[in-house]
Amino acid sequence: MIKNLFLLITILCGYQYINAQNNDSQWLDVELSNYKYPYTVSTLPISIQEQDLKMAYMDVKPHNYNGKNIVLIHGKNFNGAYWKTTIQALTNEGFRVIVPDQIGFGKSSKPQHFHYTFQQLAQNTKALLDSLNIKKTAILGHSMGGMLATRFALMYPETTEKLILENPIGLEDWKLKVPYKPVEWWYLNELKKDYESIKKYQLVNYYDNKWKPEYDEWVNLLAGWTLNSDYKRIAWNAALTYDMIFTQPVVYEFKNISSPTLLIIGTRDRTALGKPLVSDEVRKTMGLYNELGKKTQKSIPNSQLVELENIGHLPHIENFNNFINPLIQFLKK
Repeated sequence: MIKNLFLLITILCGYQYINAQNNDSQWLDVELSNYKYPYTVSTLPISIQEQDLKMAYMDVKPHNYNGKNIVLIHGKNFNGAYWKTTIQALTNEGFRVIVPDQIGFGKSSKPQHFHYTFQQLAQNTKALLDSLNIKKTAILGHSMGGMLATRFALMYPETTEKLILENPIGLEDWKLKVPYKPVEWWYLNELKKDYESIKKYQLVNYYDNKWKPEYDEWVNLLAGWTLNSDYKRIAWNAALTYDMIFTQPVVYEFKNISSPTLLIIGTRDRTALGKPLVSDEVRKTMGLYNELGKKTQKSIPNSQLVELENIGHLPHIENFNNFINPLIQFLKK
């Protein structure tokens, strides 16, 4: 019996190895301990919701510090590592750059149970800034991070010197068009994910079916988790954050933002939550960033819009120069 058990384990491990080799992804630890970030990672202990968690972050200080700070907030399918080139460019200009992994993401804790709200994540981010004795900073959020950055700016206007939203989701209220699905539904969807489905989603939705080798890393990070025996915990946290995004819109509060704001919008983007749940006719009305960018800019006082033609959901990955130049110009004003 022990020999049979050993044989089964060997076969499973061999299958996992072959699968990883075939699609260039490798098994990843729940907190990405076997994946190296571009800069030194520190952790902040946080005791919230009756549990002790840790929040991972990079704090990159330039030699030519100009006295200005900026926080980079990642999107849902990402972590702080994808800001590498942005960190390098900003530190070259003298900015101190703080890059947290939110709870449930990247190298931060993946709780067994957690009530996700943008308010809670904003509080966690503020706690990080307080621990670093940072009183004022620019806040940049991409995708889901744009919703969190907006919530942070609304909760902590005295801390938010400037707000930058890079293809944020939540520029429309999907509840008005998409039927509600419980957390369990999102969870089952997460459990079905593998390398092929993750890459297909990013290829179609992020890059307009035009793939470059440098995009592989962001697929492999998600796919590597699916090979982990504890993937159910990762999937459950992902499902909870989908529910947070769907049920906690920020679109109605854009008018209350008091910080100078820059919108950087790749107009080819068509990202929207719940598209598979609606008819083709309704789907065509969702995620129209060529229209949503202009509409949002009119809603936010003291804001400006930079539209990047033929760029999708990830301007800082797909076309870095067109992203970083207006960002630095805005930060230096």
